[in-house]
Amino acid sequence: MIFRQLQDPESRTYTYILGDVEAKEAVLIDSVSEQTERDFKLLQELGLRLKLILETHVHADHITGAWKLRQQTGANIALSKLSCIDMADQLLDDGETIYIGAIPVKTIATPGHTKSCMSFLFDNKVLTGDTLLIRAAGRCDFQEGSAEQLYDSITNKLFSLPDSTLVYPAHDYRGFTCSTIGEEKRFNQRIGGGKSKEKFIETMNNLNLAYPKKMDVAVPANLRCGSTDTL
Repeated sequence: MIFRQLQDPESRTYTYILGDVEAKEAVLIDSVSEQTERDFKLLQELGLRLKLILETHVHADHITGAWKLRQQTGANIALSKLSCIDMADQLLDDGETIYIGAIPVKTIATPGHTKSCMSFLFDNKVLTGDTLLIRAAGRCDFQEGSAEQLYDSITNKLFSLPDSTLVYPAHDYRGFTCSTIGEEKRFNQRIGGGKSKEKFIETMNNLNLAYPKKMDVAVPANLRCGSTDTL
């Protein structure tokens, strides 16, 4: 198995490559439009054919590179069926298993940051998108977000995984690259330490964050899998 974590320096988005060396197949998760050439070159260097482009959710801070990569490689685009994106090739249900070569990747619906958030579990690693961040959790104030749903997604689904499970989020703004479920249960400032749902909802509803700078451009494009042809 090949596993790589890459970052876009502007949006601080983490992009992930998971590949099966023997099958020479790969999946790329949470691509960024400006980084598609970097990602494609790395796949070539690693001898991997891009089979699938996954999105953890419809991002608001960058335009996905999914559309560019599909045109370049022929790979399918997949994300949660709750995104209702008809330009995707696959719309995923909770609890599905996707195979990259012989590597099983399980889908876990984790709504709350947005209604269509999905996490991906494989090989004692979970890619949590913006649902569970390192020592934080994704904001809930747009794209049909819900602090109540987010609390349930994290505590009932992600925190039910073994404590040793490695957590790889879609973003980090403080220099962290990964964590574990056990660490986040103990130290996460928004939901760790047994924080009640009521306290979590109060915290999340009072973050008073500025909207992402690219939101008005990124969301419409990402609802079209990153295509800007008609925007």
